[in-house]
Order: sequence, then C-alpha cells, then structure tokens
Amino acid sequence: MSAVAKAFSDGGVITWRNLKNVQRNPDWLMAATLQPIMFVLLFAYVFGDAIGGEAGGLAYREFLIAGIFAQTVAFNSAFTVIGFANDLQKGIIDRFRSLPISRLAVIFGRTTSDLVISVVALVVMSLCGLLVGWRIRGSFLDAVLGYLVMLMFAWALSWVGAWIGLVARSVEVAQSAGLMWMFPLSFISTAFVPADKLPGVLKAIADWNPFTAVINSARDLFGNRFGAPPTGWPAEHASLYAILCCIAIIAIFAPLATAQYKKVASR
Repeated sequence: MSAVAKAFSDGGVITWRNLKNVQRNPDWLMAATLQPIMFVLLFAYVFGDAIGGEAGGLAYREFLIAGIFAQTVAFNSAFTVIGFANDLQKGIIDRFRSLPISRLAVIFGRTTSDLVISVVALVVMSLCGLLVGWRIRGSFLDAVLGYLVMLMFAWALSWVGAWIGLVARSVEVAQSAGLMWMFPLSFISTAFVPADKLPGVLKAIADWNPFTAVINSARDLFGNRFGAPPTGWPAEHASLYAILCCIAIIAIFAPLATAQYKKVASR
C-alpha cells in the first residue's frame, strides 16, 4: 500500500474514533449548533429591523444566514484545537506514535471528523434559517456549490485549529487560543452588515477578509444579496477568491500542523 493510500486508510480509522467520542460526548455537538441558533435569533429578531432598514427584517434575515453559516463552521475549528490539546494532555498522541500508522493520518482524521460536525451544523442551521424566513433563491447546483465552499472553508480552518492545538501547552490555553483570533475576523466582515456600512479602514479589511469572501460567495450562490452591490475585485469574484483563500490557508497550515505533530510526537 502506498504512503498516500495508507494515510487515507489510517485517517479513516482515526475519523471514526473521533466521531465515536462525539457520540459519547453529545454536548460537543450541542455546542456546535446551539450557539449559532442563538446568533440567528438575536440578530434576526433583535437587530433585524434596525439593520434591515426599508427592506425590513425578512430581507435582512436572508442576508444574515450566510454569515452565520461561515461563523459556525469557523468556530467549529475550535473542536480541532481542543481535540488535539486534549489528546496531547492525556497521552493519546504518544499511543498513536507507538502504532504502525501514518503520522499524517492523525491530523487528517481529526480535521475530517470535525468536517462531519460542520456538515451536521450546516444542516441544523439551514433548518433554522428556513424557520426564520431564509430561502435559497438560486438554482439547485448553485446551492450545492455554496455549501461546498462553506465546507472547504471549514476544512481549511480546521488545519489552522490543528496547528494551534498542537502548539498549545494545555487544554485551557487551547480553548482561548482557538477562539481568540476568530472573533475579530468574523465580525470585521460582511457577516452581519453590508460592507458599505463599515467605516473606511474596517471596510478595507472586510473587503479582503477570507470570511467575507466565503460569505459573499454563498450569498451570490444562494441568491441572498442585500443592499447595494459590493464593489472591488474580491466582491466581484467572490467564489474564486474564497477558493483561493481556502487553498492558501491549507497550503500554509497543513505543513505547519504536520511538522508540529512530528515535533510533539518525537518528544
């Protein structure tokens, strides 16, 4: 068996092991779904009419859902962070090192299992969106592509989470480090307000923010645009830019996470 085939085969076993842990700890899955539901209800019904303006709360709720999708899958990368930190602290990584498995399989299995959690979270969030008035206005193929962009973004960020989890010295540090960087990136974006509502410097950051690219791509594909059409290359080529951002994140953090795993596994 080739090294690549072995990595995928062993990674499938690690993925199953991680999903069994989720089954034994359903509070992880609840955390992945309840928080975004609260964000939907909070922004849709508390701020919706104020932000929606003349278009009203319903138009804003359609605009909001893609932002909640992106924030949800991004925050789910914290499970990757905590999962690795927990395995390190409990000595599970040392046990994996003693087994005749591919080193890449451990990281691949963790990121893949967390991708499954993101799939479940997106299903729950889609149902919640339908209940508050969100609808997909694009074609079926466009909708599928929108979800695939979201899942690609989720998988890319899970590699960032893998690296942070392997660098963190404890579960407590991992919990803070896994979420700290996501709040400014998710809020300085078009997740909750159109780009033209942001002041100059923040608008410039939001325009090139990978979160914004993924959100704008999903809105284009779902047919959920709101307010004035965004301008600039990232907005006009949102899907292309979103995919390029995901590829760049994976290209940077997959080698970093793999190198860090080899480092901690050789201690």
